[in-house]
Amino acid sequence: MTRTDAGLVALSPARIRFALVALALGGFAIGSTEFVAMGLLPDIAHAMLPGLWARSHDQANAHAGLMVSAYAFGVVVGAPTIAATTAKLPRKKLLMWLLVAFTLATVAAALAPNFPSLLLFRFICGLPHGAYFGIAALVAARLMGEGKRGAGIAFVLTGLTVANIVGVPVITWVGESFGWRVAYGVVAALFALTFLAVGLAVPAMPGNPHQTVRKELTAFRHPQLWLAIGMGGIGFGGFFALYTYVAPLVTDLAGLPQQPFVPLALVLCGSGMFVGNLIGGHFSDRSVMKTITWSFIALTIMLAFTAAFARVPALLLIGVFLVGASASAVSPAVQGRLIDVAHDAQSIAAALHHSAFNMGNSLGAYLGGVVVALGLGYRAPIWLGVGLTIAGILITFIAYRLERRTGRLRAHTRPLDLSMSATGTR
Repeated sequence: MTRTDAGLVALSPARIRFALVALALGGFAIGSTEFVAMGLLPDIAHAMLPGLWARSHDQANAHAGLMVSAYAFGVVVGAPTIAATTAKLPRKKLLMWLLVAFTLATVAAALAPNFPSLLLFRFICGLPHGAYFGIAALVAARLMGEGKRGAGIAFVLTGLTVANIVGVPVITWVGESFGWRVAYGVVAALFALTFLAVGLAVPAMPGNPHQTVRKELTAFRHPQLWLAIGMGGIGFGGFFALYTYVAPLVTDLAGLPQQPFVPLALVLCGSGMFVGNLIGGHFSDRSVMKTITWSFIALTIMLAFTAAFARVPALLLIGVFLVGASASAVSPAVQGRLIDVAHDAQSIAAALHHSAFNMGNSLGAYLGGVVVALGLGYRAPIWLGVGLTIAGILITFIAYRLERRTGRLRAHTRPLDLSMSATGTR
């Protein structure tokens, strides 16, 4: 049996599932490299900033949080740049080159001799992040077929959420037991494995031979694109204001031992992200804007709940799960919104989703570090996150009102172009 819809020829259902799993494995590796820093933040601060650590653990943790911002800044820079300049390239070949870059940059970070060089390598590692997810989402959407765009996007992002359930806690344990450098060595091996899986499973799929950098950049002329970026870049920052400091939240605020409760908190957050991602993917195929709005409202409430009860261990862990679920529900909906409002610049739109969310990553991590360094404690970043998600709701409301007034760029008025066919089976 073969699938022939949307131009997918001579691909059996089993082959399509294999290809989707290979793409999701890339999300698993990326989620591991992005989020393992949160669990290992005190270990990295101790090892790479010994002088500052000796003077103040809080100051050292806040400074080490720049690792998160450096990676996120790399995503912000790399996603639109790589997507705009590589739109003509065959999808599979581009994905494999991006995985090579991930592998080499992660190895370099594991071998970094000092903290400034570690920041540089983490920035470089972030560069291919958005382009990988953007291209993988387009490929997955074409493999899934017409009318299943949100499900295709969510499937690729499932790898990232599963990383937070399995990969990040396990690699965090490896880092705590054998050193943070070994942990990043494990992440590099995951990228190498993904390279092999994509090479074997993903079918050849052309880029757009008629696309140019200029055409891709025309997406930035649309006000709704900037508003969609703002939804992710500001609203999602509330999640990272909490998640960046989850380790000291568990140990310093709730008073729990590092083992096993930091890995447990990461598992719970990842489990919530897994559930929320599936829910967001399902409902975004019905209404993108309603999914974004209600997810942000839920995230605001869950952050406030967690901040209020952070000193109660059981309620902190429940709050971390609920924050992960409500935050992750936003993700496939915002990506769908970006594709809707970017018109024909789909490569850059799909990648900008990750620029937007890593703007939130960088913003939440940085501002969270500022309030911690000011001596306001580890509850302060969570309240800061509440403010950021409220700002996300306001931006969503502005986008909705503008759309109603102009009568243009409604969600799903520009469905994902599935005309590019997958050819061959290599």
